[in-house]
Formats: sequence, structure tokens, C-alpha cells
Amino acid sequence: MLTEKFWEQKSLEDMSTQEWEALCDGCAKCCLNKFIDDEEQEGPTDYIADEETVYYTNIACKYLNSHKCECTVYDQRTVLVPDCVKLTKENLKDIFFMPTSCSYRRLYEGRGLPSWHPLLNGGKKSLMHKKQMSVRNKTISEDAVDMEKFEDYIVSWALNDLD
Repeated sequence: MLTEKFWEQKSLEDMSTQEWEALCDGCAKCCLNKFIDDEEQEGPTDYIADEETVYYTNIACKYLNSHKCECTVYDQRTVLVPDCVKLTKENLKDIFFMPTSCSYRRLYEGRGLPSWHPLLNGGKKSLMHKKQMSVRNKTISEDAVDMEKFEDYIVSWALNDLD
């Protein structure tokens, strides 16, 4: 059982595995293919770190269930997809590629959880989907696109951060 508002009482480093996992809002933006470019280009971007620009696409990992916003192979994801980044307390400082709406990133940056977060809404993701903060039904599987033409799939909706 989770302590009420544990994220306000503990640092990310001090959280249990259960608390850490509960922070995930389930938006599945982490499952989007992102491209990091070190050259200046036009287009929607989220974050620039050391002259690197992150471009978000609506191309999702082939293991993402877009309607549920869940990985269909969650426990095996890093084995089946070697590029899949498992966010941990140890690599949290390197999350510049995560969207600004990411709960882990928000807490790391001292911004708190967003008002639509499931932990603030009885564990229900419906408000998150209603506020259009998830990838629900907005993606195309990486198996269905020519990855050489990724620039045709760059999107700005993944950059939304309502509060």
C-alpha cells in the first residue's frame, strides 16, 4: 500500500520500487521513437541539451498497445528492444530525451505532479486521456513505416505539458 502523497514526502532516490513504478502516469510518450539531432533544424522540439535537439514522432514501438498505452512485453522490453531505456534512479539525470510532461522528469526538476496525473485522480488514467496527455490512438507502429522517412512523422502534440 502506498502512503498518500509519498512523492511529496520522499526524494526520488528514497522511493521503494512500488513507489517508483506508481509515479509513471502511463502516457506512453516514452514509447515514441525520438530522434536526437546535434545540428540545428526546423520543427517541433522539446528540449535542447548541449546543442542536441529531440524530435518526437508518432511512430511507436511495435510492442506498444496504443489504446491501453501499455507495453505488451513490459517485463522483457529491454531484452526484446535493446534501445528501450529503462528509467532508473541511476540514469534519471540523463532524461533530457523524456518529454517535459514526464512525471519522473517533473519531480526531478522540482515541478511536482501534473493535475491530470492518476495518483491525484484515484489511480484512473481517464483524465490523462481526456486532457490528451497520452499517446492513446495517436500512433503508428514502427513496423508500418519507412524509418528512413521519420521526418514525415514528427509531431508537436507529444510536447504538451498542461501544468
